[in-house]
Amino acid sequence: MNLRELEYVIKIAEEKSFTKAAEKLFLTPSALNQQISRIEKELGIPLFYRSRTGCIPTEAGEIYIRSAQDMIRQKKQTYDQIQDMANSQKGILSVGFPPEHGTSMFTSVYPKFHTQYPQLSLRAYENSVHQQQKLIASGNLDLGFVTLLDWQKTSDEYLHIAKEELLLALPSSNPICRKAVYSERSSLRELDLILLKNEPFALMYKESTIYGWVDSIFRKCNMVPNVLFETTRNITILNMISHNLCCGLIPDFYYDPHLDNVSFFCLPEHPTWEIAATYKKGSYLSKPAKAFIHLASEYWNRRNSL
Repeated sequence: MNLRELEYVIKIAEEKSFTKAAEKLFLTPSALNQQISRIEKELGIPLFYRSRTGCIPTEAGEIYIRSAQDMIRQKKQTYDQIQDMANSQKGILSVGFPPEHGTSMFTSVYPKFHTQYPQLSLRAYENSVHQQQKLIASGNLDLGFVTLLDWQKTSDEYLHIAKEELLLALPSSNPICRKAVYSERSSLRELDLILLKNEPFALMYKESTIYGWVDSIFRKCNMVPNVLFETTRNITILNMISHNLCCGLIPDFYYDPHLDNVSFFCLPEHPTWEIAATYKKGSYLSKPAKAFIHLASEYWNRRNSL
């Protein structure tokens, strides 16, 4: 058993197809099939159920894959620790970022990080929180940046970076805006969500972590929202609000007092969720990973102080 063989089996399981895995591994399907057949012959048991539509791991295959993932992860952690001891700036760091939030953070943090570690290969990915959690659990992502509530966390490690408040956004022309009141805890005026029970809403898609947050807020108000539109982007929600089509609940990251025809309000409960860095529980956090987290924390502290 060598590392290349382990990577072959893991890639087939990920792609659920010998053909797709071979393409990713720069092999022909027949060459990959020969490699796996040799491993299966050596073990005396099949690792995959094969069919015309693809393949899935057998029970033996699941055991092999879990062990393979652990071995590859252990190799990387060993290299990371030794490189830290040698003050080496080489290596690979894979980092996940949430859509929209992540783009802004990456463009701010990466130039400073690259100055500190010019020889390190950074692999950056834009993934949903759930996708990042799966990749971290499987050992395919070193570090992730996520926005979520406590009940949405997995058993992996989470390092607090900042808090973010959820705001209510309405078309400025909506007469309900005039019902907003002074807030002791915010520079924004306060508006009760229940006042919008008959108004249409644009919301983030159900698989997103923010949907779970927003849904819990509606339920606390005993309110079933009139959902006009579901989207994968908060920017889309703001665009629809500016066109006087609906209302929305938006993280304060998107607050812009100069946005045309959009008024922002705080909610009476001032609900917040967490921006956190996450990595696999029990894994070694390298110096470059710690440096990236530090730079990300500085970025969010600057934003929150504005």
